[in-house]
Amino acid sequence: MYGALVAAPDSIRTGLLKAFAPRTSPPSTATVLRSILWPIAILMVIHRSYVLATNGYITDDYGPVYRAVVNLKHGWDIYNEHFDQVDPHYLYPPGGTLLMAPFGYLPVDASRYWFITINTIAIVIAACLLVRLFKYSLTSVALPALIVAMFCTESVVNTLVFGNINGCILLLEVLFFRWLLDGKVKNQWWAGVAIGLSLVVKPLLGPLLLLPLLNRQWRSLVTAVAVPVVFNLAAVFSPVARLRVSDPMNFVTRTLRYIFTTRDYFNSSIAGNGIYYGLPMWLILLLRIAFLALAVASLWLLYRYYRTRDPLFWMATSSGVLLIASYLLLSLGQGYYSMMLFPFLMTVVLPNSVIRNWPAWLAIYGFMSADRWLLGHWPTTGRFLEYMKFTYGWSLMLIVVFCVLYFRYLDAKADGRLENGIDPTWMKPKEPVPA
Repeated sequence: MYGALVAAPDSIRTGLLKAFAPRTSPPSTATVLRSILWPIAILMVIHRSYVLATNGYITDDYGPVYRAVVNLKHGWDIYNEHFDQVDPHYLYPPGGTLLMAPFGYLPVDASRYWFITINTIAIVIAACLLVRLFKYSLTSVALPALIVAMFCTESVVNTLVFGNINGCILLLEVLFFRWLLDGKVKNQWWAGVAIGLSLVVKPLLGPLLLLPLLNRQWRSLVTAVAVPVVFNLAAVFSPVARLRVSDPMNFVTRTLRYIFTTRDYFNSSIAGNGIYYGLPMWLILLLRIAFLALAVASLWLLYRYYRTRDPLFWMATSSGVLLIASYLLLSLGQGYYSMMLFPFLMTVVLPNSVIRNWPAWLAIYGFMSADRWLLGHWPTTGRFLEYMKFTYGWSLMLIVVFCVLYFRYLDAKADGRLENGIDPTWMKPKEPVPA
């Protein structure tokens, strides 16, 4: 016992001496960067989660969730909202309500703060797993750099400030990729569980189910479907009254109808902004078809030339194409959905990345930056710049990905080396791995 008490001050003293004592040799660049980035990363996490998030904002995504789980606890109706108002609505299915039920047993402030804390921790864990997924150690510069980058973005800041669950969805997405890519067949089941849990709450990651389907990883599809089915059946038929949704059919007849309707506010999809600015429906349809064609062509090139040669690049880049296309083409695309693009953006560290060019980062600025473009002297122009930045960012990124892949394809075809893939000639072709 005495030895342990003495060892603790000694270890603290050793750590302080190591940090502040005169150096006997020049520090490496990595050491200097870690010394700079870790304090910034830690303070940014604290500021976003403890200061900004607890202060809140006029937009309150968590309020409807808390009301729903309290109603579940008391056996009251849940899906009875007035969708003609622009306030945040409760859109989780019955299974999602059941999953969130524990938060209804806490006071409202404590419930919100725990929810913010869990999402913050989920984002940090997702960053750690992403760093490992891309073959960097947790002691490298990559981890603090990624955390700083994440907590600078509009998607992370607004997720925490509004009280949204996207932080947990991001963690489940990264786990999905981790278990699909580790080469262990048994972990495909867990990959399906991860994405299935996200689908219990919201269908944001639904398009990613195409990836295991194309990669013949059918086990993940089984659990991805089974998990939301089980949760929803439990919420509808639970023998425990406090865990049973009293009006499940209202979700089908009222809430689903609203979900599939394109709203003209807080909606950065092509249809949402098109309706807001009064574009003719034929032009909206033409734009959607054009970007669908870009997405399909990009996915085909990725599947044909990268699925077996570079599974990590294929899956991460394809996920970006699928998600961005869904944000643009479906009925609702919100700015903080871009948080799910972090695995795609991490491909910048790969030598064959499609986003190592300035147009890609112009696009990333559009859908990731927290900058506000509202102009007091020119409100119409300011609103246009503010409302369209996500739409333009996503659109430009789809164009960039297609152009990079297509020009690689043309170069490889001209050189007669398509059988070795379409990576630039300065990269050594990778041998296909067993499917």
